[in-house]
Amino acid sequence: MVEIDTALVKNLIAAQFPDWADLPVRPVATSGWDNRTFHLGDEMSVRLPSAERYVAQVEKEHRFLPLLAPQLPLAIPLPLGLGRPGQGYPWPWSVYRWIKGEHSELQNIANLTEFAEDLADFLLALWKMDASDGPPAGRHNFHRGGSLEVYDAETRRSIEILSGEIDVPRITEIWEKALASRWMGKPVWVHGDVAEGNLLVRDGRLSAVIDFGSSGTGDPACDLVIAWTLFDDPAARAFRNRVGLDVQTWERARGWCLWKALITVAGEPGTNPLVKAQHRGWIDRIVVDHLGAL
Repeated sequence: MVEIDTALVKNLIAAQFPDWADLPVRPVATSGWDNRTFHLGDEMSVRLPSAERYVAQVEKEHRFLPLLAPQLPLAIPLPLGLGRPGQGYPWPWSVYRWIKGEHSELQNIANLTEFAEDLADFLLALWKMDASDGPPAGRHNFHRGGSLEVYDAETRRSIEILSGEIDVPRITEIWEKALASRWMGKPVWVHGDVAEGNLLVRDGRLSAVIDFGSSGTGDPACDLVIAWTLFDDPAARAFRNRVGLDVQTWERARGWCLWKALITVAGEPGTNPLVKAQHRGWIDRIVVDHLGAL
């Protein structure tokens, strides 16, 4: 893991964007797992991949976000500068316009059902956009929008590791249902990581969607995971009704959520050990939801 700190960012800015060299640099309150983010003055941010596997996201965001932004009902990041490797940092990096707002959490959302409906409207707008030139699911976005079969071996290994603490037959049933269907429509744009930390709130309302590093084109099921990770039952029902997708897509969505939860709780490499307890709760919610759908 590369050491990314304020001094590095200051040196990169001074060397490559000298017009901004006098602006203060400071870490954001909450940085992501894939990237490290810093304030640059009051109106900009600097975002640097934390590992080589996230590097492909940089050019993709610079190419496509300016095309997506005018067609969406909420703010998304606007790239202002594309940085080059330098000052001991080995990868490309980005400068963005800063979007004001707080990362979403239950405490700062005024009405969770309204929030769920606003998010559904954003996703519907995203999915309706022309995706013909967008990047198909692949390594660049960890296969979001693609087939869950990519993660079959990893998921089954995690089920085996957790066999003493989960209902293995039930979990396996949910996983195999998720694998059994395919998206039959045209590929759509997907965000790929619709999670609390990537949704901003102002005055209690959803105001922006950030971090399109996992975006691509394909099956929208991966964008539905938040139904189990943030929403309560009324909000999840409102979200589901608003997006209006078929039963099989929701089965694949359970699969996406289950995969992430299982590998995190099982401690697979690359997962965040600090959120194991949270992800264990996701597994329980998925099982309850699956049983209710039978």
